[in-house]
Amino acid sequence: MAAIRILTGSVYGGALLTARKIKEELEAEGHQVTVLETPALEDITGNDDALLVCTSTTGQGEIPDNLLPFYLALREQLPQQPGRPFGIIVLGDSSYGDTFCGAGDLMEEALYETAARKVGETLRIDALETLEPEAEALPWVKDWVNGI
Repeated sequence: MAAIRILTGSVYGGALLTARKIKEELEAEGHQVTVLETPALEDITGNDDALLVCTSTTGQGEIPDNLLPFYLALREQLPQQPGRPFGIIVLGDSSYGDTFCGAGDLMEEALYETAARKVGETLRIDALETLEPEAEALPWVKDWVNGI
């Protein structure tokens, strides 16, 4: 069974609720899951757990305030994570056009710069099509966890 750290970025609680549902589901299957509501760089540097980013997008494709300090520290310090598996679930609103799910793109780029290894495709959940993001996230995460 895997050890997984879920890095959450949430504005109105949708991404956090989704992360908590994922935790429940994966723990029921025997995985060890930690949900980090205000992640810090230290949360990932002392272990080799798989990383799952579950974030909403704010403003013009930006990272939510609670995830932003982690993102900035990651970009600034670039702690190398060679081969560490990660995945991205990002919530957004497609009416924003080019910036739709932009926070996920930013996190993916930052993790790639640390030599982490992406597992699976990014799950982009559109608020215009889905009222319950966890309904889309749970089947996706079951596939994702098999790849880590």
